[in-house]
Amino acid sequence: MNLQSVRGTQDFLPEAQAKHNLVVDIARSVVGRFGFYEMATPIFEFSEVFKRTLGEASDIVSKEMYTFKDRNDEELTLRPEGTAGIARAFISEGLSQRTPLKVMYQGPMFRYERPQKGRYRQFHQLGIELLGPASGMADVECIAAGFMVLNELKIAESCSLEINSIGDEESRRNYIAALVKYLKGVQDQLSADSQKRLEQNPLRILDSKDEKDQALLKSAPLINEFYNEESKRSYAQIISALKAMSIPFNENPLLVRGLDYYSHCVFEFRTQQLGAQDAVLSGGRYDQLIKTMGGPATPGVGWAAGLERLSMLCPLEAKPARPVAILPIHESTEQEAFKLAYELRSKGLPCEVHFSGNMSKRMKKAVAQNCFAAVILGPDEIQKGEASVKFLDQGEQKSIRLTDLFSALRS
Repeated sequence: MNLQSVRGTQDFLPEAQAKHNLVVDIARSVVGRFGFYEMATPIFEFSEVFKRTLGEASDIVSKEMYTFKDRNDEELTLRPEGTAGIARAFISEGLSQRTPLKVMYQGPMFRYERPQKGRYRQFHQLGIELLGPASGMADVECIAAGFMVLNELKIAESCSLEINSIGDEESRRNYIAALVKYLKGVQDQLSADSQKRLEQNPLRILDSKDEKDQALLKSAPLINEFYNEESKRSYAQIISALKAMSIPFNENPLLVRGLDYYSHCVFEFRTQQLGAQDAVLSGGRYDQLIKTMGGPATPGVGWAAGLERLSMLCPLEAKPARPVAILPIHESTEQEAFKLAYELRSKGLPCEVHFSGNMSKRMKKAVAQNCFAAVILGPDEIQKGEASVKFLDQGEQKSIRLTDLFSALRS
């Protein structure tokens, strides 16, 4: 039996899980102020949900999805990202009457790719989606929410916001034609991956990390040369609002998203602290996604962030509530100790009962568990209806009646 975790997965031990929960709780609180409320979709969907929305030529669909057939011969896929599932739920649950719909999601995602720093095959994402408004101000609200999340996680100062517009369908079609024409002329100089993308998904070449590709792209046409009036107006509105809100950003004409459903504004918060894996929070607009899936034409915009990367970057520490240690000093008082612990726990105080080892060892264990007080119960104390309580930070010890114990510990 192989007792190692599967490559690309990890165990979240209590300390790591506490940090993970801290990041989620802060993000949930921040986006809640913007009116985003949490929902959840299944971890697996019918494969068509992802194939139709992400694009057959995307790396996710062609290389990375965990797809299998169940006992009913249905083809299912573990979700590789969150937006497609939210869009499917929007259609199947009849949520079009509730627009503008503002939701947050978080949970595990699955992609078969080479594990590296901050990237796993089972990873966790947190994201928001705003469905309904076509205005660029919806994009601004999502970007502002993302910036505030990073700010309250103490990450924002180490990140830079890159922003671009890939235009509407007409602008993008005209640009892709010009880009392909240029790249065909230098095709033999492109990397092997980019040569494949030239036939399937040429916009992804703009995102290539290959140095030769990047050098060739310096002479390529830029998408902002092909914006129609609608694309210009929408992008200008977003840029103006970000400036007014003093959210710093850099315009990057080569920024694209790797999925077919994006249009207009795309954005990415990046850091220099994770090596090659520099994306921290990424998103954009996807006005055609729900219509492509068979639902009503519904504009949408959103972002997703990898929780593993956020946890690695966040300097904040999870601080669980400090417990009370209860130390019965005789076997005859153990039952009373557990009864007392149950009563205190029911009132909201975390407790640890230490009933093995000598008193010195138990006291050291209480300190190691960051207990703020040790309640010592002996036969004499119980007979008197009191306990000897040592407040570990101050070193003070005094007798307190059991009926007053909760109030004394809470204060």
